Amino acid sequence: MAMVGSTTPDEIRKRHGSMFAKRLITLVDESVGKARIIEECCAQGPVEWDAINRLRSRGVIEHVEVQGNTLIMDARLGEGEVRFGPASKDTGGQALKSMHISDDEVETTWLGLAGASVGVGACLPQAEGVKKVKFLSDEEVGGSKVVELRITTPLHHRLVLGIDDTDTKEKGATWVLGLRLAHEMPHGEFLSHKIVQLNPDAPQKTTNCSSTAISFAVRPDEREEAVKWARDFISDNTYSEETVMAVFESLRVPDKLARFGAEAKERILSIHDAEHAADGSGVRLIDITGTRGAIGAVAAIGCVDLGLYSAGLPEDFRRT
Repeated sequence: MAMVGSTTPDEIRKRHGSMFAKRLITLVDESVGKARIIEECCAQGPVEWDAINRLRSRGVIEHVEVQGNTLIMDARLGEGEVRFGPASKDTGGQALKSMHISDDEVETTWLGLAGASVGVGACLPQAEGVKKVKFLSDEEVGGSKVVELRITTPLHHRLVLGIDDTDTKEKGATWVLGLRLAHEMPHGEFLSHKIVQLNPDAPQKTTNCSSTAISFAVRPDEREEAVKWARDFISDNTYSEETVMAVFESLRVPDKLARFGAEAKERILSIHDAEHAADGSGVRLIDITGTRGAIGAVAAIGCVDLGLYSAGLPEDFRRT
């Protein structure tokens, strides 16, 4: 029987062989007591199975979403009651039992039952981003085993950058500049790139009338470095005299911002409207070469969590 204690991802890899979890990122928003765990795998099947089982078992998980080979879990900080259910003795089960902040790290406690114990006891601890692992039970996994372990990861915040008015009718595209920025950013870890469709009837649009939102996982002490690097990168590469970058750091987009993003798809809004939506919503506006880009930059922040709706117009989602 293995000894209960601390270990490392490398030691677990030597014990079980290289497995399938690719990356584990923990985002925390202390102001609302929430967290988001992003887990990347090598295939969609395990991701879908894990999503259903972790949601079924409750614990501290409140919502799950599958995006290809990536599982996104929204959870609350603290302790939760695990309910594997009567089927678990035959199907196995997984649960996120608790989440706690310790200095600049996040400790998550996981439970795995039967075959599912391999996922949390041997696979997940190998993911890039895991700093250390402590088994609270025996380390044996699979079969009829029940495993409990604590995984420590660095604490990250979500940083969202909204940008607009970086192109002209002759050259450039804001979404392209945003994607270049995302892949060249030396601070934090790139999470997502969103093209946000705005009102195509806007009188001062270039071509498609869209803005861009890019999100990153950043350590709290690297946020300002990331913002400064992004500002300089956009300044060096924009073609427009009206470029603006909006900066937002939170897991929850206020309703006021989401409404502004939705309105920007149907109405002609002003710079004053954008400044009003940003005020009190946690958005910082940085005028890079002008001011008009504030409208699309703030709208991009408002739409960053609206899924497919961010890329479309209201008529795209109306039944005919």
